[in-house]
Amino acid sequence: MPTILLVEDELSLALIVQDNLVSRGFTVLHAADGQAGLDLFRRHRPDLLVVDVMMPVLDGFSLARQVRREDATVPLIFLTARSQPADVVHGFELGGSDYVKKPFSIEELVARINARLLPRASAPTPTPPAIVAIGQYEFDYPHQRLHRQGHTQALTNREAEVLQHLYRQRNQVLGRAEVLQALWGDDTFFNGRSLDVYITRLRRYLRADADVQIVNIRGLGYKLML
Repeated sequence: MPTILLVEDELSLALIVQDNLVSRGFTVLHAADGQAGLDLFRRHRPDLLVVDVMMPVLDGFSLARQVRREDATVPLIFLTARSQPADVVHGFELGGSDYVKKPFSIEELVARINARLLPRASAPTPTPPAIVAIGQYEFDYPHQRLHRQGHTQALTNREAEVLQHLYRQRNQVLGRAEVLQALWGDDTFFNGRSLDVYITRLRRYLRADADVQIVNIRGLGYKLML
């Protein structure tokens, strides 16, 4: 039974969300501010976090930043009334897995939670493939790491997934809609902005090798050139 940490200071909304998630079989821990949420995260290590952005004591973005220092892969969904693209991008840059705008339906939230949990819960444990070479880098997909000359760059789960898709179609065009459907389940504007953030991060991680490039193919997608 997956455990969800809900960090929401609006108590009436938190009770509605908690009751609905419990009725669907989830175990729900609730915290009313970011610091209490961080304490619960450290004690219980939940399977997924649902975090409001505007909160007292410690806001949702600050909480996400601290969580990502301690766990690079746990799914984290932001709840927020903010809708400016800059806020959305900032949330993804901090390691958010998804973004749900208020007001929202419980069905939408549950669908997004399930989309983040199913790969973790249902996928069989694969035999780790060999580490692959990307120019001067060694890409360890199972452990979500990039190695180069004694330096290791830890990747988030989503960064590793995007790089894996690029590597599988290296020197070929990876369709933007294709990767959005594969990793997010749809190609909406906000998911597209999220993908842009991850591509920017991966370019930064790979920039020490000038022969490795992730290029935009206008109107189509991306190409990992080796």
